[in-house]
Amino acid sequence: MSRTVLLVYAQPEPSSLSRSFADTVVETLTAQGHQVLQSDLYAMRWKAALDADDFPDRADPGRLSFIVESGHAYASGAQPPDVTEEQRKLLAADAVIFIFPLWWYGLPAILKGWFERVYAYGLGYGYQGQGNQLRYGDGALKGKRALLAAMVGGGAKDYGPRGINGPLEELLFPVTHGCLFYPGMDVLPTHAVYGVNHLSRESVNRQLEAWRVRLACLFDEAPIPFRRQNGGDYPNGHSLADHVAPGVSGIWAHVAGPRSYAPRPLAAASAEP
Repeated sequence: MSRTVLLVYAQPEPSSLSRSFADTVVETLTAQGHQVLQSDLYAMRWKAALDADDFPDRADPGRLSFIVESGHAYASGAQPPDVTEEQRKLLAADAVIFIFPLWWYGLPAILKGWFERVYAYGLGYGYQGQGNQLRYGDGALKGKRALLAAMVGGGAKDYGPRGINGPLEELLFPVTHGCLFYPGMDVLPTHAVYGVNHLSRESVNRQLEAWRVRLACLFDEAPIPFRRQNGGDYPNGHSLADHVAPGVSGIWAHVAGPRSYAPRPLAAASAEP
């Protein structure tokens, strides 16, 4: 069955492992008969900052409310053309793959800016004018799949359960649970490559082969079992019921499964930085 996949790529260096991963997405999925849409953010010179320039036709010229202006621009078709085009690709996609280097424990600013500008009120949040009713498992992007591929400079031990940098799945929780699950997408476990600055050519080839294996299962792999807001675990739509995950707080209370889901594959480099 042919599907449409959107590849959002954020790395300016053409010789990077990120670029090789992006090329592998196109080659592998096209060979499987899928259509791959691409958003190479640096090549596009994507504007990262959400600001007043995104709202040329203001609903309220006297005060900049991002919710009000975003909703007005989205509903009236008054958004900048680059935002409209990214929304078109996003809505057309059955799955979205994000490839990026981990910079300062999070997304590159240009990729964070993609979410901020593309996720207009009425699309990324406030879906169907129902405020917070349709989120965390529901929303405009329900039924789509999402996969992060993170290129990490530090070694795998640094991001392990007791690693000094903190577990990668916890560092990326605002993205997987927030940016992706919030508007309804099924989120697959993060694909991580560690020690990217110290990989041998042989190690790079192994990583690319592991990536091809992941891509082959893109539409079959089980997603992270995040708890849905409207699935009964949050009776007031805000906090977990007392009987759900008793004694557990923080991130892991919102995952209906094992306390840890490791990014795949946990492949350490031949040498750590």
